[in-house]
Amino acid sequence: MSKAKLQTSLLKKLPGTVAILAGGQSAEREISLRSGRAVQQAFERMDLPQRFVDTAEQDWLQQLEGCAVAFLALHGPGGEDGTVQGALEVKGVRYTGSGVLGSALAMDKLRTKQVWAGAGLPTPRFAVLTASTDLEAVFADLGECIVKPTNEGSSIGMMRVSSEEELKQAWELARRYGVTLAEQWVSGAEYTVAIVGEHVLPAIRLETDNRFYDFEAKYQSSSTRYICPCGLSDDEEAELGELALTAFTAAGCEGWGRVDVMRDSAGTFQLLEVNTIPGMTDHSLVPMAAKAFGWDFDELVMRILEQAI
Repeated sequence: MSKAKLQTSLLKKLPGTVAILAGGQSAEREISLRSGRAVQQAFERMDLPQRFVDTAEQDWLQQLEGCAVAFLALHGPGGEDGTVQGALEVKGVRYTGSGVLGSALAMDKLRTKQVWAGAGLPTPRFAVLTASTDLEAVFADLGECIVKPTNEGSSIGMMRVSSEEELKQAWELARRYGVTLAEQWVSGAEYTVAIVGEHVLPAIRLETDNRFYDFEAKYQSSSTRYICPCGLSDDEEAELGELALTAFTAAGCEGWGRVDVMRDSAGTFQLLEVNTIPGMTDHSLVPMAAKAFGWDFDELVMRILEQAI
């Protein structure tokens, strides 16, 4: 269906105003607000009825009166973890993206990896860090690794470590955000694969001069390189896309999202995590992949909305 026909179809199908949910109270609040405003501008360009709602406001549920559909641009705990999704289901409001279970599972990097491991899907070795963990033993087992909170996104609280002393520093940083994971570092190319409905979009290869693809590389740096076409052969990209879709489905995700992957020295793709509400800013990856697929930002927004209605 062409963009014009899709727009006409959506206008006919929309049961009323669409609530664009953004902001919230997580550490990713500012990124979420940027995503939400970008989506709102797309709605305005397409003359689709919308209402911007910040879920940090106490009466945000009341602000949904007259809205039968919500476009979620929330990132992090409280918005991407099934909490808001559950509230919307109780209120009878349809919404974009994954349901309560898929959202909750994918938000938890530890449990997502456990599901993948149980399904026989490749993911780097890991250890859970607690106050009683023997960090010396963890480093001896994993070697160079990346430490990350299990329930944050945008690389918040993450640190790549190459020594036991750095592991201690990383643990002190990440523990502020809750349960913490140490994941074996994979030396190789990093890819991300976006999924919208039944479409697996072209993979993007990420390159940064930083130690890893951190917050600064994602949202502030002008030197981060996004390579699409990603340089893989057709067969390799098909393999990567199939793995990403399998991983996405295994985690109970639906609608749209993004799967992050590393390729190790043996050429094996290793699954890192799923993002069920990826960023929609000018630095975001799903809009880049959509452009390579032939969709501009407005069409991407409509395709995502289409999944909810």
